Amino acid sequence: MKKQRKPETFIRQPNYPGGKKSLDEFIRQNLRYPQEAMDHKVEGTVSVEFDIDVFGEVSEVRIKHGLGYGCDEEAVRLVKLLKFEKKRYQGLRVTFHKTIHVHFRLSTASLPQQQFAYEYKEKKKAGDPPSYSYTIQTGNE
Repeated sequence: MKKQRKPETFIRQPNYPGGKKSLDEFIRQNLRYPQEAMDHKVEGTVSVEFDIDVFGEVSEVRIKHGLGYGCDEEAVRLVKLLKFEKKRYQGLRVTFHKTIHVHFRLSTASLPQQQFAYEYKEKKKAGDPPSYSYTIQTGNE
């Protein structure tokens, strides 16, 4: 008689509660764009490797590919906030290794607002053309 094998699904990767959409929404809501990165208009993706223990806790967070300007630290902070589903592995202490990509994109909401000033002067005399004056400021000026 053949010995029965354990099913291939014996050990499954832990999932984030709610799936990928929920994970993306969590990152979107909790991401704080670093001021230094905003000042230097830094955009890109930070790749973060981390381990998940048997209790669903994140540990051993490492930057695989970073951007600098505070983005790496923010990505590590975000990943440490994650909590995965706790699963039973029939008494085994299993540690999973995952990689996640945190995207830093400047949106129009995160950029400083632009200021515009407009001035119009009426004609002084009947033959004089009207005068216009424009002032446009962008950035933090």
